[in-house]
Amino acid sequence: MNDKRSYDTFFFDLDGTLTDSSLGITNSVIYALKKYGIEETDRTKLYPFIGPPLTVSFERYYGFSKEQSIEAVGYYREYYREKGIFENRVYDGLVPVLEELKRRGRTLVVATSKPEPFARKIIEHFGLNSYFDYVAGMEMDGGRGTKEAVIRYALDACRIADKSKVLMVGDREHDVIGAKKNGLDCIGVLYGFGSREELHEAGADHIVSRPEDILKYAHGAAVRTE
Repeated sequence: MNDKRSYDTFFFDLDGTLTDSSLGITNSVIYALKKYGIEETDRTKLYPFIGPPLTVSFERYYGFSKEQSIEAVGYYREYYREKGIFENRVYDGLVPVLEELKRRGRTLVVATSKPEPFARKIIEHFGLNSYFDYVAGMEMDGGRGTKEAVIRYALDACRIADKSKVLMVGDREHDVIGAKKNGLDCIGVLYGFGSREELHEAGADHIVSRPEDILKYAHGAAVRTE
């Protein structure tokens, strides 16, 4: 692990990395589960839904079939698109980090397993669109349904050839795994919903506790001189 490594392009996960979306996501999951007669009263049990593709989580944590999980995502979106999407907040200290990264001439990209239209709406709602050069997410019909696919799509869309200068920033194992499958380094953040153990076991190259720690990986030749 080389903490002196510097990167020119930063791919940011959305849920658990840029924003604390726990209330909106868990409320949407609770709404969907009720359609199947499941009353979930412990919201913390639903935190694993934050980040990974929803179909995977419904199958993994509630034993849904593939068909049921797709249907459940439809119910989830009934609540999410009307209310849950804005039951959300930007993490404290994150905006100054984005401002400084842009001041240093870095390229910033959102790479999320959330459907791209929802991701764009959230970024715009919180006034973050001026910081990001591109927003990449999954398709509404389930296409690009893995973090690996989203990252590959973002690399292609941004025409990035030198992967050694790209750093994925995320809070869950699927961020790390998706980055590794695309040949990218990954920094795991502990202020989101993943644990140090989860991120370490997934192979994160760096692990930080605070948003401002991300700036340690943006120094060197690409820094804009005033």
